[in-house]
Amino acid sequence: MCPQETQCEGVCILGAKGTAINIGALERFAADWELKNRPQTTDHTSVPSTQISGTSVRGRPQTKKAMIAVIGSGPAGLTCAGDLAKMGYRVTIFESLHLPGGVLVYGIPEFRLPKKIVSDEIDYLKNLGVDIKTNYVIGKILTLNEIFNDGFLAAFIGTGAGLPQFMGIEGENFNRVYSANEFLTRVNLMKAYLFPKYDTPINIGKRVAVVGGGNTAMDATRVAIRLGAAKVFIVYRRSEAEMPARREEVENAKEEGIEFLMLTAPKRILGDTDGYVKGMECLEMRLGEPDSSGRRRPLPIEGSEFVMDVDTVIVAIGQSPNPLFINATPGLKVDAYNRIFVDPVTQETNLKGVYAGGDATPGDDTVIAAMGAGKRAARAMDRYLNEK
Repeated sequence: MCPQETQCEGVCILGAKGTAINIGALERFAADWELKNRPQTTDHTSVPSTQISGTSVRGRPQTKKAMIAVIGSGPAGLTCAGDLAKMGYRVTIFESLHLPGGVLVYGIPEFRLPKKIVSDEIDYLKNLGVDIKTNYVIGKILTLNEIFNDGFLAAFIGTGAGLPQFMGIEGENFNRVYSANEFLTRVNLMKAYLFPKYDTPINIGKRVAVVGGGNTAMDATRVAIRLGAAKVFIVYRRSEAEMPARREEVENAKEEGIEFLMLTAPKRILGDTDGYVKGMECLEMRLGEPDSSGRRRPLPIEGSEFVMDVDTVIVAIGQSPNPLFINATPGLKVDAYNRIFVDPVTQETNLKGVYAGGDATPGDDTVIAAMGAGKRAARAMDRYLNEK
């Protein structure tokens, strides 16, 4: 799940002479082995011995009275909750969907991250004493203030980035135009990938265009192939060198027959009389000077319009935090994209006792970065409550 080629493997000394050690595969082997050989227990005896807040903890965590709320059960929230439970806190996770796991469950395809792995880790947290409340939309059912009024002394916000961005072009309301968020969530949570075993298919045509160049776009293309699409295209307005997706994901997509249309930008989506996609008009692009992201800015080539023969369009150009929680939390400091400002060391927000991490904050846009934020927040919350 993490970009090991630019992290641990990227600084492996053997990489300068040839091929780096395959650290990612070794870590996966170790984790898979541990899952298969983990003692089956319903108590806390599998919690490792550790030193927390000056108190020796072995086996069952020493229970503290302080209650902590974790809002969202993605990688940041799960990690934060697990570390706090091992410290002995009473942790409650509030999850808006009917299954815990966040993006690990609804956003990442089954072939990349089997749901059984996530389920096992969540069971482990439950054995630690973490209480998980699903179908709980914080900001709608409860507000942050009401959570504190209920006796919680601190809170971690890990609500992710579930609000998709669209292109703002003509035709985006036609049938079979999806955001990548909706497409992947439908496939994952409704188990459309197991049709007809699960009678929950998704309406997908035979020729699919996925707009975008990130990891989510790669996931959407490979899912579309598995759902029976005859031809799938990546449509990206820059060159392949500027694509933010991991190289491994790009190579996997190519191996599975995905066709890449570089330096191409959608201009409008065409529909038939029944309101379904029948094509997408695009423009060829050229690269100009670098923009604020450091990548060369794509510029349209006049008169280069052409029409792609597609019947499904999936938009994967980014997402931002859902404003529901933000709007229900007055005083919480956010940026123009509704991402929550935090202290980079402690993950604390501008509200006392409130911490945040993952896609809900700027920068934590990978699973491993979100988990790191959850760990930093747990340590900071422990210090805060000890002082309090």
